[in-house]
Amino acid sequence: MEEIEVPKPILMPISGKEQKCAGNIFSCSFNAREKKLICVTSGNSYLGSFIVKELLAHGYLVRVTIQHPAEFEDVKDLLGVEDLNLLESVVVTKMEKLQSLCDAFRGCHAVFHTSSFIDPHGISGYSEQKVFLETEVARTVMEACAKAAYIKRCVFTSSLLASIWRNENIDGIIDDSCWSSEEFCREKKLWLALGKTKAEKVAWMKAKELKVNLVTVCPGLLMAPTFPNSHIQTSIPYLKGGQMMLQQGCLAIAEVEKVAKAHVSVYEGMNYGASGRYLCFDEVVRRQQEAIELEKGLKMTGFLLGERHVVLSEEDEEEIPIKISNSKLAALLNKINQRLPCKT
Repeated sequence: MEEIEVPKPILMPISGKEQKCAGNIFSCSFNAREKKLICVTSGNSYLGSFIVKELLAHGYLVRVTIQHPAEFEDVKDLLGVEDLNLLESVVVTKMEKLQSLCDAFRGCHAVFHTSSFIDPHGISGYSEQKVFLETEVARTVMEACAKAAYIKRCVFTSSLLASIWRNENIDGIIDDSCWSSEEFCREKKLWLALGKTKAEKVAWMKAKELKVNLVTVCPGLLMAPTFPNSHIQTSIPYLKGGQMMLQQGCLAIAEVEKVAKAHVSVYEGMNYGASGRYLCFDEVVRRQQEAIELEKGLKMTGFLLGERHVVLSEEDEEEIPIKISNSKLAALLNKINQRLPCKT
């Protein structure tokens, strides 16, 4: 494991009395100096960088993994100098190598596994071969959590795609209990969906076997905060099969900053019973005009509606019924939002 030199964290003095929350299920009775070390894999990914920022904002010590030394510049660009200086370390890690991951996770109280690899090539870049890589890395991450982490705890980023692809006609509401059909994904060549499904299933299998405390967050299509002025490259492989997602009422979008906050909320909620899978999205595309605006923002005209779609007026268009539910995550976040104010 190669560690890249990062300027030492700036330690800010904490004045005043320790904060306490009376009657609150989410305690804030510890200050920033008592927070624990957390490792975030692929901190040079867009979502990974937002999770790092959110953890730092909560006062955690954060260690970031990258796969190549050159990716340090990506971390620097995504985080900015101020947050970069707050990192505990940035380490070069081979995601498929158990010992390399063990070295990265050693001493950490939790691991946020955000990505097995970063695919800059879009829909042609995520192939059937990547499915195997994604699955094997998930297996290795869980084994390293069990062997090296100070606390066997992992927050695993999966995808809504691991739940929605069951067949061509969705019956009922898709929630955290639903899994995509591997057979259907293979038949339709939905390789990203297949990779996320198999990887998450392997993670759950290994977590049970190795007694790792695991939760998974399954976000929808990630959107940049500045969309439509910018978008996230992973939108291309995610939207393979987008027309069917739209028609079935499960084309859900999620702002990346909110997804990062959800990851940290789920992690902190683990102390109070948060467990299992959490589907994570902000809204579902239900109207033609919304789909047109999404296509334009992504510069993917015709990808969702086809090249020859008939433009309907608002009066003539019916809203597509929503077929997915994020009620489990909403309930957890609601508990957090209702916590009592802290007193000094």
